[in-house]
Amino acid sequence: MVNLMMDAALSMLNSWEEKVESEGGRAEILVDEFLRNFSADVISRASFGSSFVEGKEIFYKIRQLQKAMAKRSMLIGVPGSRYLPTKSNREIWNLGSCIRSLILNIAKKHGQDSATTPNKFFLHSIIEGSKSASFSSCTPEDFIVDNCKNIYFAGHETTSSTAAWCLMLLAAHPEWQDRARVEVLDVCHGEALDFDKLRKLKTLTMVIQETLRLYPPASFVTREALKDLNLGGIDIPKGTNIRVSIMLAHRDPSAWGADCDKFDPGRFAGGIARACKPHHMYMPFGVGPRTCAGQNLAMVEVKVVLSLLLSRFEFALSPSYDHRPVFRLTVEPGSGVPLILRKL
Repeated sequence: MVNLMMDAALSMLNSWEEKVESEGGRAEILVDEFLRNFSADVISRASFGSSFVEGKEIFYKIRQLQKAMAKRSMLIGVPGSRYLPTKSNREIWNLGSCIRSLILNIAKKHGQDSATTPNKFFLHSIIEGSKSASFSSCTPEDFIVDNCKNIYFAGHETTSSTAAWCLMLLAAHPEWQDRARVEVLDVCHGEALDFDKLRKLKTLTMVIQETLRLYPPASFVTREALKDLNLGGIDIPKGTNIRVSIMLAHRDPSAWGADCDKFDPGRFAGGIARACKPHHMYMPFGVGPRTCAGQNLAMVEVKVVLSLLLSRFEFALSPSYDHRPVFRLTVEPGSGVPLILRKL
């Protein structure tokens, strides 16, 4: 898996290196779309056995669907709003239908090739799981489409947005960029990355954890009350949907201290349990039995791309950078992250 990630990252970084060299050793690059393509390539090949080229139309459509759903989220709480024939709802319905067709076509192809394919990708497990979908209210086709959409979204957008925020913060705090680079060069010695080396990157881990605190991929988690209960003096009836703001929890001074808005990876030097009190106030991947199953994979992916980048480039924020976090189902840089790169 690490080798797959390295191949995808090196392809991206080689294109950056060519641009830097062609512009005299220093170039401005808007990194967001590159990171999305990198993450899409990794999750597509790892889970579906296809290259980004084959799956790019699905990623493009899901990106459109993400923006459309973010617009509709303004109506959340209005009963029946998702059934109204509004412009945004019609766009969501059309995109959903198109994505469904694309996914089922790929699933059909993999189903036909499964007998002759030596490597079984995650899609094969989804197809096998769909055969049991008849025992629920979900059809086999819905089971395949819903799970594939979840994998594409969770493994693609969240990882790329986290990597983009990491680069922004390291560019804005060169002292931490230098510390992370020294660690990468000391641990890797110019050799290929592997899981053992990635585990030794403690400073880089702290940088990613602090980035996830300040800019968690999801801005809230939703749970349903399974019984009548009282929270903070408020009576909540059974069946009520409850939203917990991750962003507010991650910037609560009572849990993180007066410097909760400051970028300080050092707060994680003793691990998550010592970074805040109570420790469950840190929940970038959710909390409890429904925590994100792919969080370890996401951490490895971000570590790989940051390690390779730090070993090749020095980078700073472009004067054109506009700090404007926006919510598009994930929290991402609204105007992108333009960096000035210089080859080491």
